[in-house]
Amino acid sequence: MASITVLFWTFIFIVFYAYIGYGILLFLIIRIRRLLGKGKPYTGNPGYEPEITLLVAAYNEKDYVKQKVKNSKELDYPSEKVRMVWVTDGSNDGTPEILSEFPEVTVLHQPERRGKIAAMNRAVKLVKSPIIVFSDANTNLGRNSLRLIIDMFRNPKVGCVSGEKRILQSDAEAAAGAGEGLYWKYESTLKKWDAEWYSVVGAAGELFAVRTELYEEVEPDTLLDDFIISLRIAMKGYTIQYNPDAYAAETSSANVKEELKRKIRISAGGIQSIVRLHNLLNIFKYGKLSFQYISHRVLRWSLAPLSLLLILILNGILAGNEIINQAPGFYTVIMGFQLLFYLSALMGWALENRHLRIKILFVPYYFFIMNYSVYLGFFRYLKKAQSVNWERAKRAIS
Repeated sequence: MASITVLFWTFIFIVFYAYIGYGILLFLIIRIRRLLGKGKPYTGNPGYEPEITLLVAAYNEKDYVKQKVKNSKELDYPSEKVRMVWVTDGSNDGTPEILSEFPEVTVLHQPERRGKIAAMNRAVKLVKSPIIVFSDANTNLGRNSLRLIIDMFRNPKVGCVSGEKRILQSDAEAAAGAGEGLYWKYESTLKKWDAEWYSVVGAAGELFAVRTELYEEVEPDTLLDDFIISLRIAMKGYTIQYNPDAYAAETSSANVKEELKRKIRISAGGIQSIVRLHNLLNIFKYGKLSFQYISHRVLRWSLAPLSLLLILILNGILAGNEIINQAPGFYTVIMGFQLLFYLSALMGWALENRHLRIKILFVPYYFFIMNYSVYLGFFRYLKKAQSVNWERAKRAIS
């Protein structure tokens, strides 16, 4: 039983570190750096205000076009320095026609649908501005978002800047919304600390910007384009910075089924990213960036979900041994807590399907969905069954 006990606690440590421990470690690192007077904001190059291209890759987004264009025009940045470009490849719902009503918008359209990344690669070739800001059609940006993001590019070491994804919630929201919102609040805190220490590990596709000269076309079957694009820039020696006050707001997934669909795609893309960015696992070459990448991303897309399953199995063996010896103790209690956790997730699923919402069940429900999707995403990646064509998950009605 000794070897089983060691494995049990090893897997416990992996899960704890991936979801909580790394956050604690970051907190301590940041506190020490601040005490030593490190990590002060960059103050050089004042008045930096370059021309920018606001690029939106959209597929059948007619319901969001007018609001998105209106929101873009109201952003606090000189309008003469902002070029709005929409690439709408494959859209057949009238999205290009609606955009044609706005002369200030450049519309790039071709009938063939080859996927989001192919559309982005095609559009970026035509960009002349030094900075490209990417945003989704179904998100609204905070009024100061552009200025806050561009301001961080004053530092020549910054190659990419990520904004924050904010989930709009209501009191009557579904489990997916509450769980998703809590998750992103925690992620936002980790990103702030990551950026303060060195670099954020990947950008949020809802709102991120890059130096045009650093944009590198990625493979046409790439699933997480924002993640690959941003980290390849970081691998060149630049940093990815983060400003949570620059945000893109969208409603939560309409239900957990829609959120699971989105999470499976992200998980399949995560596995693909680990394979394609395998060089970044070399901590001797990339140092802090590798450490952050492995701690914040790789573990969550690989060992942590696997560890959860193995913990349950090993805990069952250890608890069973206690019961057989008529001495139920520590491992029997831990098994009880595990079963209670998964029962809570199951109850959350059952109640959500009946439109009965108990918020205390939202977190275990969402945590389970998040890790369950990694398994589904892994097998989807192996089967190469995940289409590169983007399919937006249905969002809740705000």
